Amino acid sequence: MTPPPPEMPTLPDVTVPAELLPGDGRFCCGPSKVRQEAVDALAAAAPTYLGTSHRQDGVRFVVGALRNGLAELLQLPDGYEVVLGNGGTTAFWDALAFGLIERRSQHLSFGEFSSKFATVTKAAPHLEDPEVIESPTGTHPEAHADPDVDVYALTHNETSTGVMHTPRRAEGTTAADGLVAVDATSAAGGLRFDAAETDVYYFAPQKCLGSDGGLWLAAVSPAAVERIERIAASGRWIPASLDLKTALDNSRKDQTYNTPALATVFLAVQQVEWLNHNGGLEFAAGRCDRSADILYAWAEAGELTTPFVADPAERSHVVGTIDLADVVDANQVAAVLRANGVHDTESYRKLGRNQLRVALFPAIEPDDVAQLTRSIDHVLAALTP
Repeated sequence: MTPPPPEMPTLPDVTVPAELLPGDGRFCCGPSKVRQEAVDALAAAAPTYLGTSHRQDGVRFVVGALRNGLAELLQLPDGYEVVLGNGGTTAFWDALAFGLIERRSQHLSFGEFSSKFATVTKAAPHLEDPEVIESPTGTHPEAHADPDVDVYALTHNETSTGVMHTPRRAEGTTAADGLVAVDATSAAGGLRFDAAETDVYYFAPQKCLGSDGGLWLAAVSPAAVERIERIAASGRWIPASLDLKTALDNSRKDQTYNTPALATVFLAVQQVEWLNHNGGLEFAAGRCDRSADILYAWAEAGELTTPFVADPAERSHVVGTIDLADVVDANQVAAVLRANGVHDTESYRKLGRNQLRVALFPAIEPDDVAQLTRSIDHVLAALTP
C-alpha cells in the first residue's frame, strides 16, 4: 500500500490587522509584481494585439518601443544596441558560451545564479575551463585582469543572497582586453550602473521590468557586436535558437527569431515607459533606495531581525534578505504572512537560512514595504513567547 502523505504542520492562527497590511501583498523576487495599469493597458490592446503576427507592424512596433525605451532607461552610449530573444537568462548563458566567449572566461561566483554561468562554460567542450573567483555567501569578489581571459562574467545583483555588485571593468583593462558580460537579471531597471563599463548587459523582464519571464534582453556594445559577428563567421557550430548573430539580425528588424510571448513584450514596454516618463533610471533606483532604507533600518532596529549582508554597501536595493533569530521559524512566518495575503517572502530555497527574502523592485510601493515590516512585527510578536 502507498503510505499516507506526511501530515502538514499546523499553521498558527494569526490574523494581521488590516491597518498593518500592505496595499499590495506581492513581494516575489520573480515573477515580480505587475502594475495593474499595465494589465489594464494590455486588456485594452488585446483585440488588435494579442493573437497577431510577431512579424507584422503591430507587434514589431511594440518590440521597437521596448528596444528604444530600454536604450533610454539604461542610458546606453552611442553604438550600443538592444538585442532580445526567447528563453530567459538560462538560455542566454548557453548563447554566450556559443557566441561570445572565444576561448576562456572569468566568473565572479557569490551565489546560486552567479555560479550557474560558470557551470555552463566549464561543461562547454569547445571552451577552456573558466577561471572562477569565489567569495563567502553574503559578500562579493572582484574581477582581476587576466591575459588568458576574453570574457569577464559579472553579476550586478545576486538574487539568491541579496548582494549587489556594481559592474566595472577589471583594473587596467578595456574591451580590447576582454569583454564584460553582466548578468543583470534582477538589477536592470532598478540599480544604477555605467553602461560603458559593460559590453553585454543582459537581463529578463520578470523582475524590475514588471512583466513575465521567457524572454532575454541584452544591451550590447560595438565591441560585443564585432565579437558576435566574428564568431558566427568562424564556422563554430551554434544552434539557431542560441545564435547571437541570428538574434542580432532579427532584433534590428524589431522581431525575434521565433515567436515571443506577446503579453510579456507589451507589459515590459508599459513598465519601461512608466519609468522613463517619471525620470528614468534615477526615478526607478530612487524608489528602490527608499524601499531598501525602510527594510534594512527596520531589520537593524529589531531584536529578532538582522540584515543578512553585513556590509551596507553590498546590500541589494532590489532584493532584501533578512535573517531571523532562531527562536522563530522564518518559513512559519512566511506561511502566516501568505495566509494573510502577503505573498512570497520565503528565503531562497538552496541558501538554507532562517531568513525572509523581499523584492524591492520599482513597481513595489515603498509604503507597502513599510507596511510589510509592520505585518512581520505583528507575526513575530504572535509567534514568540
